[in-house]
Amino acid sequence: MENVPECAEPTLRISQTHFPVEALGPGRRLGIWTQGCGLACAGCMSRHTWDPLGGASHTVSSLLGLWHEALARGADGLTVSGGEPLDQPAALESLLAGAVRARAEATAPGGPATGREIDILLYTGYEQEEVERDAARSAAVRHADVLVTGRFRAAEPTALVWRGSANQRLRPRTARGWARYQEHLARTESGPRLQMVEGEGDVRLYGVPRRGELAALERRLRRVGITLTGASWRR
Repeated sequence: MENVPECAEPTLRISQTHFPVEALGPGRRLGIWTQGCGLACAGCMSRHTWDPLGGASHTVSSLLGLWHEALARGADGLTVSGGEPLDQPAALESLLAGAVRARAEATAPGGPATGREIDILLYTGYEQEEVERDAARSAAVRHADVLVTGRFRAAEPTALVWRGSANQRLRPRTARGWARYQEHLARTESGPRLQMVEGEGDVRLYGVPRRGELAALERRLRRVGITLTGASWRR
């Protein structure tokens, strides 16, 4: 869903934001999840992000304000996921271009992030070829240091970090991206891959769960008398 009114500030439909996220890229990161996904991969844990009318509309400047705050608080990177971010390509391009400018300001001599290596990671369910064939998508991703591409396939589990299925690819695009992610391209992880955060009346899980991790979590909670209701992966 694209929502960029003519002659008005770009807006993005957003499911949620959080800082710090520690399960979607290296270090402590600002996470932004867009709302709306036309790909609707079977087995997705974030079905609540599919409806393009869900979530809330945010101006790009308000999201960049969160990014400025995160940089001042020690953020190591920005991760944009969804939903499907590239279903809102023009507004996403505006957001990522602004994030690059803010990073340059923050890491300049005397800035709050001087000397820190800070990257921008973008998740998309589109394949690399689908991105390259679409001018608007291609324009948006040029501001990202790293992409994770490909549909989630529940039948192809993987232990590779920050990927949900074996077909998905971690693709550095810039020198900064290669410097930060080269060691992670083939890195695997056998332990829990989810970060649990208590929200207002709910519990939020951030990350890419390994196969069976969500079911195991529910079993552990039931043993102590807690039953999950409205789990996003069962909607």
